[in-house]
Amino acid sequence: MAAVLTLSTPRAGWLRGPGFDLTFVAGISLLAVLAGGIAVANPRLFPAVFLLNAWLLGYHHVISTFTRLTFDRDSFNEHKFLITWLPLIVLTVVFAACAIFGGWILTTIYLYWQWWHYTRQSYGISRIYQRKAGLNNDVLGKLIIYAVPVWGILHRSFQAPEQFLFTDVKVLPVPVWLVSAVALVAIVTIGWWLAQTLRSLIQGTLSIAHTLYICSHLVIFGVGYIAIDDINHGWLVLTVWHNCQYILTVWMFNNNRFKNTVDPQHRFLSFISQRNKIATYFAVCLAISTVLYAVLQFSLSWVVIATATSLPLFAIVFQAINFHHYLVDAVIWKVRRKPVRQNFGITG
Repeated sequence: MAAVLTLSTPRAGWLRGPGFDLTFVAGISLLAVLAGGIAVANPRLFPAVFLLNAWLLGYHHVISTFTRLTFDRDSFNEHKFLITWLPLIVLTVVFAACAIFGGWILTTIYLYWQWWHYTRQSYGISRIYQRKAGLNNDVLGKLIIYAVPVWGILHRSFQAPEQFLFTDVKVLPVPVWLVSAVALVAIVTIGWWLAQTLRSLIQGTLSIAHTLYICSHLVIFGVGYIAIDDINHGWLVLTVWHNCQYILTVWMFNNNRFKNTVDPQHRFLSFISQRNKIATYFAVCLAISTVLYAVLQFSLSWVVIATATSLPLFAIVFQAINFHHYLVDAVIWKVRRKPVRQNFGITG
């Protein structure tokens, strides 16, 4: 008997279209790897790239969250606790932790929490792509997202760096056998996924967008945590990717929410969220983040000088902002929530 292998046409599964999705998946990944590559090639440039990322992307991506919380009255009323009481609670806890244990505790919490936050965001985006393509979230769909990040954070812990982002850090003790075992699981998972991907391509059920996204996820976490030896340079790859991804995701959400029309009840946000106002949207968010963070840094500098405190106030406040952002995101971006599904154009 002769078997004829016929490749069927795969389905796309784009979130918005090839232009947006290729920018979202490939463009952001290339930018992130480039940022890390610059730091690896010339470590003296790391502070400059670090500051550019913080100003253009890091602060901006935090402020993007507040377009979901405070830019219209309905959103503010819905998330009032997240905006008013939660920041005070987080700041109090962070201040107490630093006063009791020292500044290293904040850096250590940040190292592990930001790993989880980045991984969970990527998992959420992969779920959106799956639903767009009508794919089930099976065991392999979960394993392929978590396998390399788990290997990566265990690898970083095994390295046991003494500092992270210019501050002292303490990591969980991890034996080499555990890193090796998880690495083997991750490699087997990637092989399994590649085999399933080839099978889907042959059967004509492959989603191009979801497949490309998984590839970018594996590359970024592999480069950021494993391929780059220096923890700071690897972090740069991950944070540039995460920040850009988040900013575009929030814009897409707001744009889909208002369907390219100005809503009289949400006039300002709906106006800047129009497709032809994308430059205005980013400029407004960047301007707000620049002003707010400049005022914050000036105020903290004044407090430090006036009180001559030995507490690392900058670390306390900025990490409190990060941790508040992580908690808020865990609430407002759950794909199982109907408004989130609707504004990402997915069902079920």
